[in-house]
Amino acid sequence: MRRLTKRIQSPAALFAFEAAARHQSFTKAAIELNVTQPAISHAVKRIERALGMALFHRRHRHIQLTEAGEKFYGDVSFGLMHILQSAEQVALQGQSQHVMLSASTAFAHYWMVPRLATFKAKNPDIDLRLQTTDKDIDLADETISLGIRRGFGDWVGYESYFLARERIRPVCSPGFLASVGPIRSAERLASYNLIHLEEPFRPAPTWADWFAEQGVSFRDGGQGLRLNDYALVIQAAMAGEGIAMGWRHITEQLIAQNLLVEALDRVYDAGAGFYVIHTKSSRLSPKAEIVLGWLLSQAST
Repeated sequence: MRRLTKRIQSPAALFAFEAAARHQSFTKAAIELNVTQPAISHAVKRIERALGMALFHRRHRHIQLTEAGEKFYGDVSFGLMHILQSAEQVALQGQSQHVMLSASTAFAHYWMVPRLATFKAKNPDIDLRLQTTDKDIDLADETISLGIRRGFGDWVGYESYFLARERIRPVCSPGFLASVGPIRSAERLASYNLIHLEEPFRPAPTWADWFAEQGVSFRDGGQGLRLNDYALVIQAAMAGEGIAMGWRHITEQLIAQNLLVEALDRVYDAGAGFYVIHTKSSRLSPKAEIVLGWLLSQAST
């Protein structure tokens, strides 16, 4: 680029040359660029001096490209058009009408989807799209507006906003609980079929953590149903396959709909929380700001 700036001292000179060559007129180029005709002529002469070659034949009432000017015009025109197309694509991306929210499958399915109709009714002009992922991705690399993440709100390079505390209680289907009868203690609960979450990328509390909070010794011997996605865990619990760890913000609506019930009235507060995040390096679009505000209006303690 340093070599280019030595040859072409000002990008404006390239614009002047391209317009003059396209119109075959300094006057028309001046009108298009909203400058004077002498300014166009001077800009072209600067390029010609830098290149050591005449680019125009100057006639009495018109100009005409020289052979060198024809070649230079072809390259300049192609280059500027390529830059224009790239700039328009970037601008279109920045003005995109949709807002992308990245979240786990379980959050998207059991937290977001039941609320989408209400959101759309209030914000019919916002195209909110969900991207489900099994790991915490870099929002900037994926050009994603917002994300949901578990932790303590201290991610480097991100702004974070509290959405829900991480509170966990054992849940199962009404039919499963009816078949085994009331479960009156954590010790007793450990004897039933437990559904385990074994996510490969996101760290999460386990049954061992839950029982330790209740003061119960629990050894995970590999028994029980084991699944690598929390949406599958919830589905298995609703199907009566056993007892699952129920994250409150995910399961509260399912309990309200009697699709799940509390297996035991014991809550484990894991200390972490769930947050809405976005990158500090990029400013949210006005529509993404609306989505963020709506998400926070749904926050629970």
